[in-house]
Amino acid sequence: MYEQLPMYQRIGKAAYKVDLSNTQKLVKHLGEPQRKFKSIHVAGTNGKGSTSHILASVLQESGYKVGLYTSPHLKDYRERIKINGKPISKKYVSSFITQHKPFFKANHLSFFEMTVGLAFDYFREEKVDIAIIEVGLGGRLDSTNVIIPEVSVITNIGLDHTRFLGNTIKEIAFEKAGIIKPKISVVIGETTPETKPVFIKKAINEKSPIVFVDNEKPSNFKTDLLGTYQQKNVKTAITVFKVLQDKGWKISEENIKNGLRKVVKNTGLQGRWHILKKHPKIICDTAHNPHGLIPVMQQLQSEKYKQLHIVLGVVNDKNLETILPLFPKNANYYFCKPDIVRGLSAKVLKNEAKKFGLQGNDYTSVKKAYQAALQQANNEDVIYIGGSTFVVAEVL
Repeated sequence: MYEQLPMYQRIGKAAYKVDLSNTQKLVKHLGEPQRKFKSIHVAGTNGKGSTSHILASVLQESGYKVGLYTSPHLKDYRERIKINGKPISKKYVSSFITQHKPFFKANHLSFFEMTVGLAFDYFREEKVDIAIIEVGLGGRLDSTNVIIPEVSVITNIGLDHTRFLGNTIKEIAFEKAGIIKPKISVVIGETTPETKPVFIKKAINEKSPIVFVDNEKPSNFKTDLLGTYQQKNVKTAITVFKVLQDKGWKISEENIKNGLRKVVKNTGLQGRWHILKKHPKIICDTAHNPHGLIPVMQQLQSEKYKQLHIVLGVVNDKNLETILPLFPKNANYYFCKPDIVRGLSAKVLKNEAKKFGLQGNDYTSVKKAYQAALQQANNEDVIYIGGSTFVVAEVL
């Protein structure tokens, strides 16, 4: 899968498909597996992974057999496809690829298309009660957009992946709104004056009931997810549960309470304000665009420390002028390049960061940057690792 076919997360635009024809051929070839299980479809610029894991955890606590499809993975490919928190078996992955390889090659399927097909096939075979399906990129043309869910969810809209989705918030909202299906309820986590009309127009066209989380009361539920930004994702998930309850799904307040307290335990979610150690305090977070980084940097600045150390790496299609100003100047930086084709040179990153008052050294790998930070930090310091999902993955 990795060697023969393009994968967006590793090589960028060359792997992006502009229509669903391949996915439609694939699900037809597999016998339309996505029609054999109920689902929830989750899109958004930020928070869709966390929201998907919260939904899965609560539904597990409600006694359902829950499939969870997310991307990208951090350590192991099989993280992408889980049932009740347990990753798909190596045997299932390899036998699926072996069985369908001639079809994949003949139709030039992408890494992502194959993975979506594998997830749908697995969830059908294992007879899940419901699957949480996270959009990979965008929505309208994403490979996952062949399902008819119980409810669609759009967490929020920010400027990210502009090379594919458009250069304005409105254009990106249009792409995400592409998951809204005829007469299927849609829950919108956050809106702006630019995005709200886009969602309303699409919902009216599709005759889909629309619920804005902005209008819902704040939640008092506690969660084991430590990022302050998770409160928005919790509120979105609770609104989704109300929609599901109205459709006859049995989800009690106790289930919600227990599910929120055990998201990490039930689903294995990693890399979201993930504390690796307490002395020095080591935090990693996968936030990588302005919308995601703003609350993370605010939380980081509120930490108590003698000295702040930041291990930072990014991909080469990132607009540095929008993200580097968000990082604190009062930190020692350890610039590095994630070990992927799309990784930005540590030297380039260091030179660009200087323009925004961020000072530090460049290192030949994420590992060496992390080791340098560990050597220089004392017990009262904080080390933050981020800038890219791939930097976090290497440290984990």
